[in-house]
Order: sequence, then C-alpha cells, then structure tokens
Amino acid sequence: MIRRVTENKKDFIDLLLLGDEQEDMIMQYLDRCELYVSDADGEICGLCAVTDEGNGILEVKNIAVKPDKQRHGIGRELLGFIEKECSGDYRLLTLGTGDSPLTVPFYENCGFRRCGRIPDFFTLNYDHPIIEAGVQLRDMILFEKELGGSDDT
Repeated sequence: MIRRVTENKKDFIDLLLLGDEQEDMIMQYLDRCELYVSDADGEICGLCAVTDEGNGILEVKNIAVKPDKQRHGIGRELLGFIEKECSGDYRLLTLGTGDSPLTVPFYENCGFRRCGRIPDFFTLNYDHPIIEAGVQLRDMILFEKELGGSDDT
C-alpha cells in the first residue's frame, strides 16, 4: 500500500539517506515535498519525495527502497503511483540521478528519457565522494517523462 505522509517527514530520514546520502541536501526539499511511502504488513519498504517545480513540472527528489526489498518492483510501483496520481495536474515528471549502472537503466526501463546533464553536480555539491556500484558519481543525469496534464499548476 502506498500512502502520503504529511507530518513528521524527518522520521523517515534513514530511508531518505538511502536515496540521497547527505542530510543537508535532503533538508533543502523535505519541507516542501510531497512524501509517499510504500508499506507492506506495517513495514515501510520504500518512499518517494516529489516537489512541484511550477509550470506543470513535478520533480522526483528522492526515491529509496530498503536494501532487502530492492528488485521487487517497489520503486517502479512508487513511480507508477506518482504518475497516476499526478497526471491530471502535471505535464512532466522529471528527476536527476547519478550516472550509475544501477539507476540509469532503472529509469529508462520505467519510461523516462534522458534530457540533459549537470557536469560535476555530485563533486561540487556533496562533502564526500558518492560511490554507487563501484562508480564515483560526478555528473547528474537528467530524465523526464510526459504525464499529459496541464501546465497551470
């Protein structure tokens, strides 16, 4: 089951840190994001934080699934839920991620297309090297997916 969290979002910091390793980066969007959590049998398995960026654009700021629950479709389910819930109000779902062999194929398989790159994002904005699947993340890869909603939000 996926549900929206409106209070005490910081209670989910351990899971948020799986998707974004630096707490001060999370704090930049936590208060203004919509937070959705996936739970099974009372256990929180994953979450997705999204922000309204104006002009009909919704941005995924963080998506994380507990390590023992990964590769079971929870991340895909969370993105599908966001798309369904927001497709009438937003025209575009965007996100940025590291150039990792784990995340890039995941987003491409979920129907996102690459639309840009921010050079040296991770090396300039994080206080420590971010390593994923043995690769140090440097550039942020930008993705987008059309939702078909309006741009009046």
